[in-house]
Amino acid sequence: MNSHLQFDFTVNKTNNTVNVKRAFAASCDLVWAAWTQAELLDQWWAPKPYQTKTKSMDFRVGGTWLYAMYSPENQAHWCRADYLKIEDQKMYSAIDAFCDENGVMNSDFPRSTWTNVFISQGDKTMVDITIAYQSLNDLEKIIELGFKEGFTMAMGNLDQYFEAKFKLRAELRTNNKARVCTYLNFPGNTEAAMLFYKSVFKTEFNGAGIQRFGDIPADASQPPMDEVIKNMVLHVELPTLGNHVLMATDAPKEMGFTLTQGNNMHISLEPETRQETERLFNELSAGGIITMPLEDMFFGSYYGSFTDRYGINWMLNFVNPKS
Repeated sequence: MNSHLQFDFTVNKTNNTVNVKRAFAASCDLVWAAWTQAELLDQWWAPKPYQTKTKSMDFRVGGTWLYAMYSPENQAHWCRADYLKIEDQKMYSAIDAFCDENGVMNSDFPRSTWTNVFISQGDKTMVDITIAYQSLNDLEKIIELGFKEGFTMAMGNLDQYFEAKFKLRAELRTNNKARVCTYLNFPGNTEAAMLFYKSVFKTEFNGAGIQRFGDIPADASQPPMDEVIKNMVLHVELPTLGNHVLMATDAPKEMGFTLTQGNNMHISLEPETRQETERLFNELSAGGIITMPLEDMFFGSYYGSFTDRYGINWMLNFVNPKS
């Protein structure tokens, strides 16, 4: 857990509540996504060594999140959250409960009502959590089961997620000034190609240099990455002339890519704001083919790609080093 971030945990036995105030080193939109999208919750919600796996999630008023926390022995502890109120990127409330794999509640354990408020603090976000129980006995039972210790570990998991998410970004961008780049895809020989271009332009790679697939934090829910793939290039940037930057990655057949001349090069735009990124993406892609909708990616960018109506390949990539 990041010891420099605020973390207050208070038990109030007068009104049968737990209040947690926890700051995260990320912008409000990213913290909101981490708390409301199943694929992100699965990466941090369970205290280690447990792992969360979502069976279904319908994030809307009246919807339900059904998930299990799996032990290292693969024993599942099923839970559900029924959403009561949602204000986008501001707050949501839900009733939590233990249940079986079909969502049938287990009456041996108390239910609780969670109200999570998200407060933007510039480059940080405070999440103010109030958990209400029906009785003092219910509250004390949960505390005795180790709720504080488990939830503290989960908060630490989320810190690690954000740190990994921003790792590449922090090394490569120190400001959000707009720029245009050319993005190249190679079938496995990116390193050789970029070392050649480096020798020609006599410049140095940006940031920490060549980033490899093996640098991606391991995901326990995915099969192990082949050693050959781990050594391939995930991302590299090389300044050329007139503030132009060549970017490149490996896109080998082993990962399902088929490269041909024409689809291995993109114009990459990096606007100054998220709003301008969305405007350019929507207008340029109109009448074309969207290959990846704009989404917040694991490497810390708001990213999407498409081929426009004239057959030109584009990438839109918003990188905010302050978030």
